[in-house]
Amino acid sequence: MSAIQAKFNSMLLNTAAYYRPLIRSGSAKPLWHMMIATSVIMYTQNYIFNKGAKVQAARKEQKLALAEYYEKHGHSGHH
Repeated sequence: MSAIQAKFNSMLLNTAAYYRPLIRSGSAKPLWHMMIATSVIMYTQNYIFNKGAKVQAARKEQKLALAEYYEKHGHSGHH
């Protein structure tokens, strides 16, 4: 556990050392990095918790409906 904490502290210090001069100089780079990170996190959470399950359910429903259709009407190899 102490190794994980040491690694986290090291990453925190490195991040602070990288961004502190950029923030003090008024650079837009930290803002862009925060915006990109926020977008990636929000998109991932939205897909995992909302859309992922709905998409999988819709695909399953379509697969069952298509199998039922082919059973009733036959399956053409070209269309």
